[in-house]
Amino acid sequence: MSDKSVHPDVHIQAVPAQGPDDFAVQIADSVKSFVLAVTEIAKGDEPGSAVSLLLLEVSQLLLAGGRLGAVEDVLPEDRFEPDTGPEPDGVELRERLAELLAPIDVYHEVFDPYGAPEKPSAFRISDDLAGVVSDLRHGLTHYDEGRVSEALWWWQFSYLSTWGSSCTSVLRALQSLIAHVRLDSPIGAVPDGADTDDDGLTDEQLEQQAGDLMAAELGT
Repeated sequence: MSDKSVHPDVHIQAVPAQGPDDFAVQIADSVKSFVLAVTEIAKGDEPGSAVSLLLLEVSQLLLAGGRLGAVEDVLPEDRFEPDTGPEPDGVELRERLAELLAPIDVYHEVFDPYGAPEKPSAFRISDDLAGVVSDLRHGLTHYDEGRVSEALWWWQFSYLSTWGSSCTSVLRALQSLIAHVRLDSPIGAVPDGADTDDDGLTDEQLEQQAGDLMAAELGT
């Protein structure tokens, strides 16, 4: 990352005045809280409660991400990233979330709102959240082993390149689900030509299941 790539109208703040140690502790606490919460939520069996809890957790994590994005580039002490060894593949977490959130797991999003016009693509909340947890755990490995600057660098870089976008998309999908249910508004049809993923269900069946499931779970 480099300040040279930043638009001249975008103002980057220095690391907060309380010092990098305090800043790192606060970010690490947010990261640990999110990883633990999502892992525990995935063990549940109530989709409606899961959606509400995930909405809260993703919102909280994005606050930490916003702080990482607002400060100047963090520079790690080492030139090359130390080997963290084997990491969890996230398959179990992804499968648990997919089972818990079905059939509301698939949602549609435009990948880059500032890019060329494109049709919405299909994503899975379970895939996105498992990927976010994987990114965060990678930084936690560095943090827990005392490589604080490396952890902050990784969290900042991965926020800007991957998990910030993933969390924003997931947050929008979860907020939309709750809004449709609370406002008694039917879930709209998937745009023509959009990939609905290979679930063996029609768009209408997915919409009906999602609406019925959320209404039942949220008690509306």
